[in-house]
Amino acid sequence: MISFDNTEIAFKGKTDKDLKRAHMLFNLVGKPSLVKIGKVFTPFALKMHLPIKGLIKSTIFKQFCGGETIEECTQKTIELANYGIGTILDYSVEGKTTAEDFDHTVKEIISTVYAAKGNPKIPFAVFKITGIAEFKKLENCNQDFNTLNEEQQYDLKQIMHRVDQIARAAYESNVPLFIDAEETWIQDTIDQIAFEMMLKYNKEKAIIFNTLQMYRHDRIDFLRKAIQQAKEHQLFYGIKLVRGAYMEKERERAKEKGYPSPIQPNKEATDRDFNLALEIILSELNHLALCAGTHNEDSSLLLTTLVDKYQIAKTDSRIYFAQLLGMSDHISYNLADANYNVAKYVPYGPVNEVLPYLLRRADENTSVAGQTGRELSLIIKERKRRGI
Repeated sequence: MISFDNTEIAFKGKTDKDLKRAHMLFNLVGKPSLVKIGKVFTPFALKMHLPIKGLIKSTIFKQFCGGETIEECTQKTIELANYGIGTILDYSVEGKTTAEDFDHTVKEIISTVYAAKGNPKIPFAVFKITGIAEFKKLENCNQDFNTLNEEQQYDLKQIMHRVDQIARAAYESNVPLFIDAEETWIQDTIDQIAFEMMLKYNKEKAIIFNTLQMYRHDRIDFLRKAIQQAKEHQLFYGIKLVRGAYMEKERERAKEKGYPSPIQPNKEATDRDFNLALEIILSELNHLALCAGTHNEDSSLLLTTLVDKYQIAKTDSRIYFAQLLGMSDHISYNLADANYNVAKYVPYGPVNEVLPYLLRRADENTSVAGQTGRELSLIIKERKRRGI
């Protein structure tokens, strides 16, 4: 039985200095008022060229990011691999709007694919479609593709071309590729694009993975349909399972526009569907592959029991656990120590351009009940064990 309370294993990749920095950061993000001030002041300070980049890079950036470039992430990749944990290079630059920017991002994502090619330390690549396409165009295409008008068809063709460049590189490099989930009002577009890529590239194994956000109340039905599609088209459906990241925005938009909220009524319903999805996926693993992206201890333990129940090898490449760099090391390191497949999302990019990502991490740790308290209690326990 795995114990996520084993802090000696959880933090064996951390120096005393690392542990002290993490203690300080989680102390700070546990204070909502400080996070609120930081969200306003930090972007302003960078815009005004105040000398705070070095401070950011040595604190919150170092905790949650691997570096500013793929090359700068190499050391973190090696450090994680030393403890049996893979790296998922995540180019976390956001907010671009021009075709030139999108083309640059496509090239950068393909570079992460090539970094993973033949490299067991980097088991996956990942990207967000909003990183390579205008949000509004994705929204305009958020319907049955057969019903699009001429302009929408042209826009979709451009988006599909960019996605296909990345997917083809992943297929030719034999690198599984995650397509991240986003807001519901563009997710139908993303789901359809992901499936089109699976039809092309997932005939022999799961190369393209779609992401299911289980805080949506319709995702169990979606999962069952995806399994049926996999069987009908004789392909392998790759699934990254997460709880979700846009809950407040989703509820506010539904209320504003007067349609039923797509979000589960409460956390218990989300947890129930996430765990049910794990059971469904493992019962149909001949047609699927799974990455369980979760910081939830109960769901992580459940997946280990399901692996045993269905007599699946811990090292079966069709099942991975994943967490974000800088968070839930007690889950990642203890699972890896028990020989399960584990990877960390390792965001990277120029400090000022990954700031939105960093601020979301701070926000997330502030708003998720118990998250910061759990991280802090484990860090404090390990500091006491080490006597520092």
